[in-house]
Amino acid sequence: MTKSPAPTPNINTAGLSVGIVAATWHPKFTDGLVAGAQRACTDAGISPLLVRVPGAFELPVVADRLAQTHDVVVALGVVIRGESPHFDYVCRAATDGLTRVALDRATPVGFGVLTCDTEQQAFDRAGLEGSREDSGYAAVTAALETAVALRELASL
Repeated sequence: MTKSPAPTPNINTAGLSVGIVAATWHPKFTDGLVAGAQRACTDAGISPLLVRVPGAFELPVVADRLAQTHDVVVALGVVIRGESPHFDYVCRAATDGLTRVALDRATPVGFGVLTCDTEQQAFDRAGLEGSREDSGYAAVTAALETAVALRELASL
């Protein structure tokens, strides 16, 4: 696996709280995403709250609740294309819902939802041994850096 970058060394994540919501569907891949997200939080000195939901469709409603009490929310899940349009509906609902949470709550939402055509594509991004990427780690890092940017803008 390619080592994921740590949060930018010059950012101060002190005092930030992180809520992670993760789907349980495709557990091999989602568990890898969760492990990467938790590792990124540990590297930043943060102990996150983890909430599990059945699938990617359920991520936005829990992300919205977490955004009420946390500085950063990270959503993790995996949707793999099948033979019906279900993939398109679930991906759109998750993406639109999580975007709405970020904008409505002015809270960074790390988007760690893998939308893949194949299981191999999910494996390559899930942060597992042999994966090329660690999207769980990257989602936390992006959201933390965004939270720090918002904190700096608020102090102007």
